[in-house]
Amino acid sequence: MNSQNSIIHTAKQTIEMESKAILNLASLINEEFAATVELIYKSKGRVIITGIGKSAIIATKIVATLNSTGTPAVFMHAADAIHGDLGLILEDDVVICISKSGNTPEIKVLVPLIKNAKNKMIAITGNLDSFLGQQADYVLNAYVEKEACPNNLAPTTSTTAQLVIGDALAVCLLELRGFSSKDFAKYHPGGALGKKLYLRVSDMSEVNEKPSVALNTGIKQIIIEITEKMLGVTAVVEDGKILGIITDGDLRRMLSKSDDFTTLTAKDIMSQNPKRIDSNAMAVDAMELMEKHGISQLLVEKKGQYAGVVHVHDLIKEGIL
Repeated sequence: MNSQNSIIHTAKQTIEMESKAILNLASLINEEFAATVELIYKSKGRVIITGIGKSAIIATKIVATLNSTGTPAVFMHAADAIHGDLGLILEDDVVICISKSGNTPEIKVLVPLIKNAKNKMIAITGNLDSFLGQQADYVLNAYVEKEACPNNLAPTTSTTAQLVIGDALAVCLLELRGFSSKDFAKYHPGGALGKKLYLRVSDMSEVNEKPSVALNTGIKQIIIEITEKMLGVTAVVEDGKILGIITDGDLRRMLSKSDDFTTLTAKDIMSQNPKRIDSNAMAVDAMELMEKHGISQLLVEKKGQYAGVVHVHDLIKEGIL
């Protein structure tokens, strides 16, 4: 087997091994998992998640997922906890300890301190008979048969399993809370994800030029309007109502068909019943409409009146497309 084939084989073997381990987790979900979700849901405090080594890294990701889906969570490193950070834990907080073996020295020191404080403790561990597994109030089984590492040493499959258990917790809590896309937007205001959830057509069209001509506007003025407003398009408007649209493409097609275009007006060139969108619509709806019809611009209306243009470049600039 050459080196490339060997690499491909190892990568596929790793993915297959981890996917089988994840699939097996479904058989380990039981009433104790459901009780854990209900405990967190009914708690008046936060979720404090702790771990050591690679489990600590997984803990930070689970914290981020919970925070972004409506469950307040805080990361506490197990080593730091026994050197002063225990003060992070408040009376009503629920603590989740993550450890594959459940027997690491830091966990053995930390667990009794949490128990003494009377906080409810949840274990995510692959060893139910471990110190952590025996001391926790609730145990979520993250057992894996083997690490993907050929030496069965480097945390690979086990950390993937921990992450999946955390995701399952977060999604169950999300559903219990009735967490909607609007709620999600409040926690993700930045970046493309947030913009897809809260950015409206008006946010883009109102900063653009507003090209428009009348039905009897001549060809020269039409070209000037499209050129000056730099959107590749102009609306044909009468009494604030959209009657049609003229694009760069319409002008080129007109020039190729007509020998004498000097007397032509907007009425002769325009496309009637153009695609349009309400100013209050979401930007992502504008994107879908453009993609569906293979167009680059949409005319915008507000209460039935022409309100401007949104261009595909606006969506690209905002990271929507």
